Amino acid sequence: MLLSPESVLDALRQIEEPSSGHDVVRLGLVKGLAVDDAARSVALTAVVPREGTPFARDVADAVQRVVHETFGSDVTVNVLVDSAPIDLGLDVLNAPQKNAPKIPTGVRHFVAVASGKGGVGKSTVSANLAVALAQLGYRVGLLDADIYGPSVPTMFGVRGQRPRVDEARKIVPLEAHGVKLLSMGMLVDDKQAMIWRGPMVTSALRQFLGDADWGELDILLLDLPPGTGDIHLTLVQTVPITGAVVVSTPQEVALADARKGVTMFENVHVPVLGIVENMAYFSPPDLPDRKYYLFGRGGAARLAETLGVPLLAEIPIEQDVREAGDDGVPVVVAEPLSASAAAFRDLAFDTIRAVELRVAEAPPTQKIDILYR
Repeated sequence: MLLSPESVLDALRQIEEPSSGHDVVRLGLVKGLAVDDAARSVALTAVVPREGTPFARDVADAVQRVVHETFGSDVTVNVLVDSAPIDLGLDVLNAPQKNAPKIPTGVRHFVAVASGKGGVGKSTVSANLAVALAQLGYRVGLLDADIYGPSVPTMFGVRGQRPRVDEARKIVPLEAHGVKLLSMGMLVDDKQAMIWRGPMVTSALRQFLGDADWGELDILLLDLPPGTGDIHLTLVQTVPITGAVVVSTPQEVALADARKGVTMFENVHVPVLGIVENMAYFSPPDLPDRKYYLFGRGGAARLAETLGVPLLAEIPIEQDVREAGDDGVPVVVAEPLSASAAAFRDLAFDTIRAVELRVAEAPPTQKIDILYR
């Protein structure tokens, strides 16, 4: 059987950390993964939450057993056991600086959902990705970082509802369809224009991150506004983003802007987990096997290949998606048997696999300092 990082991680999912009841890959306990199929070798670090436990004593043997059972006894397995605390993706090694922005301490992974331009369905993708991840059993939050044009309240059916403030003066996110939610649209009248300068916007965003009680989350999705501006820079300065998902449509004008979005994340050392092609094709309800490529065909796939990143999903155009979003029930809930819902579930599966692979192979992303303008 072919040795690859993906196949090794799939095999290691059999190993459960008993105190949490979750597998070691989901918990991010596999680090420094190095796989060489030609040499038939696997090397990794297994991080244990506590020394001296049966799990800590047995995890190296468990890794070796699972790899040999899956790939054959000829594979050389090197396991280093590290007793460092579980990495939550946070910059915990650096001493806090005076006036440094606060970040949620219970969030394991921050994943940005971005687009180079507006109108490509990024918020629709964010909403359905969040719910699909929750359906897979992950603890998920969604922060609507589009301060000027928030759409999460509408898409989740919470328009008019306001988050409360707890006794610790923390904002308590709303919850719908298994996802914790915060958006500027929950705090202002939806008919009111947000006529704010950049510093006010970035201050609000930092408050949503540092002054909110997000609790324990596996993933906090950050639904970014279009473009590459203040909010994007604020995020990479405030939280260590695990990776980014870039949304585009197949047409060339959207792909050109998506390419700029990918370049922006590369410049600030945030890994791009992959590209999503939204509105990829249209299939008439009475001819479900026929596909019409209204905005071009395969553009995002070619862009992904050129940039060396995965194509995570091709989402079709369906009336159900628009109607479900307007009704406040994402299509993965409203029409679970639709082609779009299936595509969003595949996107969730591939996104979490991309996150886990990135965590296993590379050190955590660090917050960055902008030293010039």
